[in-house]
Amino acid sequence: MSSYRNVLKSYQKTHRERGQLESRKHLGFLEKKKDYKIRANERAKKEKIIKTLKNKALDKNPDEFYFNMINSKVKSGIHEAKDEEKTYTDAQHKLMNTQDLGYVKYKHTSEKKKIEQLKSSMHFLDVEKPNKHIVFVDSKTEEREFDPVKYFDTHPSLVDRSFNRPKMSTLEKPINIGEKAILRTTDKRIKTYKELGQRLDREKELRVIQDKLSVKKRLLMEKKTKKIKIKGESKTSAAVYKLKAKRKR
Repeated sequence: MSSYRNVLKSYQKTHRERGQLESRKHLGFLEKKKDYKIRANERAKKEKIIKTLKNKALDKNPDEFYFNMINSKVKSGIHEAKDEEKTYTDAQHKLMNTQDLGYVKYKHTSEKKKIEQLKSSMHFLDVEKPNKHIVFVDSKTEEREFDPVKYFDTHPSLVDRSFNRPKMSTLEKPINIGEKAILRTTDKRIKTYKELGQRLDREKELRVIQDKLSVKKRLLMEKKTKKIKIKGESKTSAAVYKLKAKRKR
């Protein structure tokens, strides 16, 4: 009997939903059952969300307040939070998310050593206070009659220099310095100052990151201790907290 039913099914005509008639094509797409099911499910889902929100609104305390009420606004029908001031630069944010405190300390120390090496290899006439050359005399008379040009045996225009102060005997000798050599020296000096400026900025950035990570680590260690925030963090400094003093037993 079952085999007979199977044979009958093979001879039956397959049912197909009709397509849109040529005369009605101007009305648009003809919705099939599968399309209706998708649309119906979406509608039911939206109605469920609206019902849940209505219940939340009914159960809400009218005197309730939370900070997002004043820290957000509706713009073009979309609820948006107000833009907060960034307390990190892009470089700080990237480094803090990828590296730990130990690595930042190591890089900060390394950068400071490189800066010291650069400072020791060049003269900071425009950056730091120039060195002083103190000359001791035996009496007030010698102090009044002291002539630095005569003492240093150099040209008057070179007396104020703390480096490259040749004597008159050296200046009298003919010196042949090519223009290319002068340009190379000047170019090297400019590059060194540029590198120093970049390293100083880098060192400052690393110091700020180190301070911020140290504060975060301390806050995690002192979870149960009461804290007072004295100053918020910014791009150039870490936050400052005051911890409540613990009684020593």
